[in-house]
Amino acid sequence: MSEADSMNLLQIAKVLKSSGTDGGLLMGFRDIDPEDIDLKEPVFIVFDGLPVPFFVKSLSRKGTNKAIVHLHDILNLDDAEEIVGREVYADESTLPEAEDDDEMDLSIFIGWTVYNDDVEVGEVTDFEDIPGNPCLYIESASGQVMIPLHEDFILSVSPDSGELHLSLPEGLL
Repeated sequence: MSEADSMNLLQIAKVLKSSGTDGGLLMGFRDIDPEDIDLKEPVFIVFDGLPVPFFVKSLSRKGTNKAIVHLHDILNLDDAEEIVGREVYADESTLPEAEDDDEMDLSIFIGWTVYNDDVEVGEVTDFEDIPGNPCLYIESASGQVMIPLHEDFILSVSPDSGELHLSLPEGLL
């Protein structure tokens, strides 16, 4: 991603799955309202280490941080399936200024290992920034689980080792 970093690209979304047979994509957005995307500017998807520009044809919001997006040049289900799972970037100069608040950027936890009372639960793969109830998606041996990231549950945060130690209530996992 070094080429994209030099262009001041920020990850704004991830393609979660295809939607329909006409090239529609369900995207999960991070730190940006889907409607804040400047439709006159391209978004970028990285192929072979290089950011490839795509223009948004249409965007239909689904919930708080997801949208069905149609991109020019993604015309059918096969095209859409080729980019499922990829990150979507935008030039930071085309994005609205971030609000200066005290909320934590949950994306820092992606890739971290989560422990519950010193027992490994799994790796953080994504997050849901629900106001007042932020949650982490964790890939565990039994599949994906979503847990709330409440300050009362946090025992320790170790950025150097990428470990998050929690004490979760019984039955939450």
